[in-house]
Amino acid sequence: MTRGRLRRWLKRAAAAAAVAAVAWLAGFAWFVHAIPTEVADHDQATDAIVVLTGGSLRVQSGLALLAAGKAKKLFVSGVYHGVDVSELLRVSRQSPESVACCIALGHAAESTFGNALETASWMRAEGFRSLRLVTANYHMPRSLLEFSRALPGVVIVPYPVFPEASREQRWWARPASFGLLVGEYGKFLVALVRPYILGAGDAGNA
Repeated sequence: MTRGRLRRWLKRAAAAAAVAAVAWLAGFAWFVHAIPTEVADHDQATDAIVVLTGGSLRVQSGLALLAAGKAKKLFVSGVYHGVDVSELLRVSRQSPESVACCIALGHAAESTFGNALETASWMRAEGFRSLRLVTANYHMPRSLLEFSRALPGVVIVPYPVFPEASREQRWWARPASFGLLVGEYGKFLVALVRPYILGAGDAGNA
């Protein structure tokens, strides 16, 4: 390759990298804006409450919603094998035993994609057409993406919970929180393109 061709190639590569960087930053800004900062709908009743495991606030919030009569049943997806309903209630120390009959656990899911498929199977078996989705606020955009694909025609009401790190103002500006957001944004992008790259049946993201 001549020096002139090399220079032109480097310029094109630099321009492409700059465009990619701007697109990534614009997408990241949109993603941060899409993360909910409050619960938009406290009152709407749904057929089911679905909790995605990954933090104690999620399970506690789901149990509290069930006890308040916001749904007929609670489904907790991605539960460790060996954990049953009585253990879940004991660990949460929140909801009375009277709701134990209305709780179902899913043990198969190991990713958000798996959560969506596991929940879709359970929803079909129950004949339910609406759910309130409980997960961390930063996890909500990816969860809604996966669940809307797996459950077309089902009404999904987001119910974000707020881990301690996300309660501070400008929490995304803190190094640890920023790293969490960058990682979650990367997973969101993988989820976004997975049906086109790997096929809709591949659980390629965690």
